[in-house]
Amino acid sequence: MDFWQRARRHPSFVAGAALTAALVLAALVSLLWSPYPPAEIDIPAKLQPPSAAHWLGTDSLGRDIASQLLVGAQNSIVVGVVAVGIGLVIGVALGCLASAARAEGRGWIEELVMRASDFTFAFPALLSAIMLTAIYGPGLLMSIVAIGIFNIPVFARLARGSANAVWAREFVTAARAAGKGPWRITRDHVLPNIASPLIVQASISFAVAILAEAALSYLGLGTQPPRPSWGRMLNEAQTQMFQAPLLAVYPGLAIMASVLGLNLIGDGLRDLLDPRLARKR
Repeated sequence: MDFWQRARRHPSFVAGAALTAALVLAALVSLLWSPYPPAEIDIPAKLQPPSAAHWLGTDSLGRDIASQLLVGAQNSIVVGVVAVGIGLVIGVALGCLASAARAEGRGWIEELVMRASDFTFAFPALLSAIMLTAIYGPGLLMSIVAIGIFNIPVFARLARGSANAVWAREFVTAARAAGKGPWRITRDHVLPNIASPLIVQASISFAVAILAEAALSYLGLGTQPPRPSWGRMLNEAQTQMFQAPLLAVYPGLAIMASVLGLNLIGDGLRDLLDPRLARKR
């Protein structure tokens, strides 16, 4: 039974794919259309309940909530793709470098890479964003850089651990005996065999990136006005909690659905890409 046939029968993967597809669809739709300009202020129409004119109502400045949610999805996609891409490309390269150097007897390179990863872990995304903001000012770019830097040691450790296991396999020993160099072995044998855990980690890191961007925007360090952001919508809603509690519910649900969907996809991929579990299905 091929991958997609098994995937359609996996409840976590199907549910996660549906939620993630909704996120992507919202971002794509907002590129072409939204009910209203998301930054358009209409004070006479402030704090209106859901209606035919404003599907989810309006906020304290009369801005359309549905439009802000749709456009805010773009931030989540951009931050997730770019930040995870930074961590994936640089982290996997460093992890494979460390593993190849270890196999060639140059353990000091592996030790250097891993200690650098430990040092990076001492600066989580939020702390890095605060530091970068103090130097360069707040903005979406600083959020992406901070989250991307935090993802590098995550992928470096995973790639290095998985690659070390592959380097110990018999087919790699045969490739070395045939005269293949470490970089060719990494390209031809190591990377294809560590792709599965990297894909799973990428989906999970994507969810973490969305949550981190929302947290940074909530603190005023992420996406800046007038561009909508789910995290900043939560920040602005806290002053209207008793007057209009739905203002906090909508962005909260959007963040929850996006993170839940990506985590479910990660769980599903972990099961589907595990050959031991695949044989049982």
